[in-house]
Amino acid sequence: MPAFLFWLFASVMLIFGALVVINRNPIASALSLVVCFLGLAALFMSLDAFFIGIIQVLVYAGAVMVLFLFIIMLLDLRAEERRTINWVAVTGGFVVALSLLVQILAVISRTQMAKKTFPPLASPRADDVRNLGLLLFGHYNLPFQVIGVLILVATVGVIVLSKRQLR
Repeated sequence: MPAFLFWLFASVMLIFGALVVINRNPIASALSLVVCFLGLAALFMSLDAFFIGIIQVLVYAGAVMVLFLFIIMLLDLRAEERRTINWVAVTGGFVVALSLLVQILAVISRTQMAKKTFPPLASPRADDVRNLGLLLFGHYNLPFQVIGVLILVATVGVIVLSKRQLR
């Protein structure tokens, strides 16, 4: 992959990731997240991880975003429009984000491994589906199941809270 494509996809991810946080409209924020997911899928494709790139598009940009949009539609958006901006919280958020960025840059500048490039892959035709399955269900089975239950609990919680507000 040419370097300009990497920088293009990385900048698309950064810009639309920031728009996820900045947008006051939740639907525009969710659609910005879809574009961010598509940029991430393009980066996976450039690393020859085709399965992970396709799953990124199908699962996250497809199924999970449909679920998020369904949950957003259950919320009362008029209450969000009436809310004013808390400038103290915004300023504090910028201070925390800036200090986190300074810390990350300090750690990266002192780490010798961060200055090296990645070694090339062992073989250009790796069976990434089998390796991913063995890794995911062998070493990371419990976190995988916990995330699934967490998403289910969050969805049920939003539905219960939205039904409670209607009464």
